[in-house]
Amino acid sequence: MMLYIILIIFTSLISYQAFNNPNMLSKLMHYPYDEYRNNTYYRWLTSGFVHANMTHLLVNMLVLYFFGGYVETYFDDKFGMPGKFFFLLFYCVIIVLANIPTYLKNRNNQYFSSVGASGAISGLLYFFILHEPLSKLYFYFVLPIPAWLFGILYLIYSSYMSKQNADRIDHDAHFMGAVTGLVLGIMIDPSSVGDFISQISNIF
Repeated sequence: MMLYIILIIFTSLISYQAFNNPNMLSKLMHYPYDEYRNNTYYRWLTSGFVHANMTHLLVNMLVLYFFGGYVETYFDDKFGMPGKFFFLLFYCVIIVLANIPTYLKNRNNQYFSSVGASGAISGLLYFFILHEPLSKLYFYFVLPIPAWLFGILYLIYSSYMSKQNADRIDHDAHFMGAVTGLVLGIMIDPSSVGDFISQISNIF
């Protein structure tokens, strides 16, 4: 069984259990105020395996299903047997790093908390965009646009919404997760930048 499928199953089981166990959710969620005062930095990782509600979980797991296989196969092809370990490490590192901006911004805000794998999912998506910029992605699952354009619009939207503070969505985690996935992708294969530019230049 592919590791990304195991991640979907594991995350779904943990999230479902937390739906019915508020105490469990409160201990696993990203809560900068508590992390700063009680050194509960494990939350940076565990928050990626719990979700706010079923819709939140389904959307993230659907995107993980669509792009997880591509990224995992890339790691398998590039690294061979250790590929699955590196894929899991890649996924978990993005979860952790995606939580740092909101930690720095909200460590003195006792009312802020967040949950979800969205940061890691954004990282997987941008890893895909780096390698397949001309693929079509469906904006709001309806409008097909080139992956590279989707990537630009997503970063602009996440940055704008982060400044607005108009909802309870952790847009900073989305932005940081996307950037982390992109940067790690380039670090793993620096030639991907040239390949990306070459593919984009062919359409102009």
